[in-house]
Amino acid sequence: MHRFHLRPENWESATLDAEESHHCLNVLRLADGDRITVFDGAGREGQAVIASTAGSKAKLKISSTATTPPPPCAITLAQAVPKGKNMDLIVQKAVELGAARIVPLLSDRTIVQIDAGEATKKREKWSAIALEACKQCGQNHLPEVADPVSTKSFAERLEKGDLHLIASLQPDARPIKTVLAEYDKTPKRVTIFVGPEGDFTPAEIALAKSHGCQPVTLGPIILRTETAAIYCLSVLAHELFSPPQA
Repeated sequence: MHRFHLRPENWESATLDAEESHHCLNVLRLADGDRITVFDGAGREGQAVIASTAGSKAKLKISSTATTPPPPCAITLAQAVPKGKNMDLIVQKAVELGAARIVPLLSDRTIVQIDAGEATKKREKWSAIALEACKQCGQNHLPEVADPVSTKSFAERLEKGDLHLIASLQPDARPIKTVLAEYDKTPKRVTIFVGPEGDFTPAEIALAKSHGCQPVTLGPIILRTETAAIYCLSVLAHELFSPPQA
């Protein structure tokens, strides 16, 4: 069944916005009486029937709703922007793996240059990719995609008391599972920094550590940046989202 994003502010009126209505009515050519699934991006999902298509807007009749609780830990992926279209893939997989927030980082070794005028367009593009990923994979929680920011600026804004990790090739890096085992209970928020091609510079790693980041190893093999992001989110999701063993 086709899934559409019904914004929280439109839930009571049960009307898809212009973009979703266009996709529903003009691209998929759905019509009155067709059944669809809607979600608001904040955990709520509903089964609905298209009740009216007047004015090029799809007005719905929602028959039932359910709420998907958020994961027990909110994971932020702070990802150095890679070259090409790899960031698109990373955003998509971050949605599938349950990330709550994606922060594109402009690190010292980031090849892609993004000026202030392009930052908003990039964020909008990646937000659209995140939304499409939610629709495709059945994720009811739409992650926030932040504006691109320098590694330094983001590290300086880290909240004290949360768990902050940075993927590192340095000898003091420890396995993620080892770091998590030091916590008596699941942390409420975790940030994982993943570097670009060529990794973070030693200065960036030192800066992150000075703001509370713990270096973690991803194993003996050097991973591509998109693989590293998927690896980190997979391990964190397994360790933090899985119910405790009896």
